[in-house]
Amino acid sequence: MFASACSKLLRRITFPIRGHRTLSLFSSTGTSSWSKVVSDAEKIVGYPTSFMSLRCLLSDELSNVAMHIRKLVGTQHPLLNTARGFVYDSKNNLQMRGLIVLLLSKAAGPSHAADDALGQDMVSGIYPSQRNLAEIVELINTAFLVHRGVVNLKELTVSDGLLKDMEFGNKMAVLSGDFLLANACTGLAQLNNTEVVELISSAIGDVVQGIYYENYSSAEDGLIDGVDVASWKEHMFLTHGALLAKSCEAAMLLAKHDKQAQTLAYLYGKHLSLGHKLNSDLQPFVKGEMGQPVTFSLNAAPVVFHRQLVGKDRWHQQLQQATTLSNQLDYSKLLATVKSEKGVSSALDLCCFHSNKALEAIKAFPSSKARSALENIAFAVTKF
Repeated sequence: MFASACSKLLRRITFPIRGHRTLSLFSSTGTSSWSKVVSDAEKIVGYPTSFMSLRCLLSDELSNVAMHIRKLVGTQHPLLNTARGFVYDSKNNLQMRGLIVLLLSKAAGPSHAADDALGQDMVSGIYPSQRNLAEIVELINTAFLVHRGVVNLKELTVSDGLLKDMEFGNKMAVLSGDFLLANACTGLAQLNNTEVVELISSAIGDVVQGIYYENYSSAEDGLIDGVDVASWKEHMFLTHGALLAKSCEAAMLLAKHDKQAQTLAYLYGKHLSLGHKLNSDLQPFVKGEMGQPVTFSLNAAPVVFHRQLVGKDRWHQQLQQATTLSNQLDYSKLLATVKSEKGVSSALDLCCFHSNKALEAIKAFPSSKARSALENIAFAVTKF
């Protein structure tokens, strides 16, 4: 039954690209301090988490997929950029979810109920099943990143390259993403915990729903009306917060911690991921340099807040003023317009709010190096 459910899921969750995409669902804070915080945290949990699944990555099946992906070199298919991002992940962004799961597992420690029931030896204060969960979460996230590289062939232009290259790239994106997700589903089943399987499955469903919302709000829709702040918050949780939040909760379940610990772990994961997403959205508005080319999503947090603050009519006027004679949007001009109002400060306030909520949740855990690392990570999302 579980395998059947996974196969149905695999057939459903591929998403054609619409508009500007960033590589990672956990984007960089843009500062060297972030890399240091992550590096220090990795030492606490025993080894770097940038491994995804070595058993998966070294398998013959994925080696064959990699050989085919090499044929895309020289084309403009976004799957190549995704692959490069995994290899040259110098800012420690792509494997963050697994690190958070491991740190929370170590910070919570063993529960009294787990001593007799689990029958597992802890390594560096973490149960093997929790390490497996961290690996599974990274596989799921990576599968979604790869699937998001599927190009909408109906919207191709001459500058995008040959149609046959895009078609081949799409096949590779679907195949490799499905492979990673299938391995994650197999790993989930091997945890032998029905509650954890249900929890992570619901997180996968949340991400699917969130990405469909994104695709529904096309670039043209964003130019006209976009989403309001309430809808934006809901979409961001589904796309960026649900997987980490429910993975943190699942880590507590595996160690048989009580409901309070599960809830606190969920809240930490939720608020940390939302704070980090806000940090990513704010980067062009707080760190852009004069004269440098700039681009940003029209559904980025500062734009969403700005749009709601100024009202629909004035927003349309500002868009018209920022549109060139060739009907192209001048992002530099629009950025200056958004920065002149309170949209940026509202997004900054919300970023700090989520950081504080994450800190509030983690302070309930015993004092330790792992808890300190989680606090440092929560602080880092407010640094620009």
